[in-house]
Amino acid sequence: MASLAINTPRTSLDGVNQQFKQGTTPAAGANTFNPQAFLSILTKPGTGARQEYGKGRTIFSQDDPASHVYYIISGQVKLSIISAQGKEAVIDVLEQGSFFGEECMGAQNVRMFTATVAQTASIIKVDKRTMSRIVHGDREFAELFTSYLISHNVRLKENLVDQFFNSSQKRLARILLLLAHFDDKANPEPVIPWVSQETLAAMVGTTRSRVSHFMNGFRKNGFIDYDASSNYLRIHSKLQRAVL
Repeated sequence: MASLAINTPRTSLDGVNQQFKQGTTPAAGANTFNPQAFLSILTKPGTGARQEYGKGRTIFSQDDPASHVYYIISGQVKLSIISAQGKEAVIDVLEQGSFFGEECMGAQNVRMFTATVAQTASIIKVDKRTMSRIVHGDREFAELFTSYLISHNVRLKENLVDQFFNSSQKRLARILLLLAHFDDKANPEPVIPWVSQETLAAMVGTTRSRVSHFMNGFRKNGFIDYDASSNYLRIHSKLQRAVL
């Protein structure tokens, strides 16, 4: 199952429209929470440390001590878990305006997941003691943070239902729609960075060959449009038919 809070920064999509010759790129800040509302607080002196991460870098690993909360300024981070049998499942693909590692604020002392940079990222790292001080000392931040966590929990439940009751094809279509922020009415034909079929297969809970089969079908039906050399994927509104 996959919990998604995807919002691709506009700067990462410069020139994409020339490749597709249609539509507009997604606007930054398309999710419910304004990234600047968190950023203005987390970047105050003595609060968090801003760090730059290259693609493929591991931020923390499953079973590491849980001592910090992370906030994504730009880029993408993949959260995954490995079973005792060595099978990987992708739980989250997060981007600008998203938190991860917040489980350390509760009773979780070790990491349940591995966090890996999916697209070059700029991230603020805040130790849990400082984060606790901010939450208790800034009412506005506490309300925003609580709303974020509730929204995240709702998505987890929706994804759980999706995993249990929908086919692999429908789950893939829903994931693509979530990645494209199809609740943003201002951008009906969004472009998103390419996500590997291996990652999509881990999100859906199926094989790469099945994902390839479904993606080819979506393209033939005019639901999606992509060029392997461009590293971008356009999601058309017609894809919504695949989840009905």
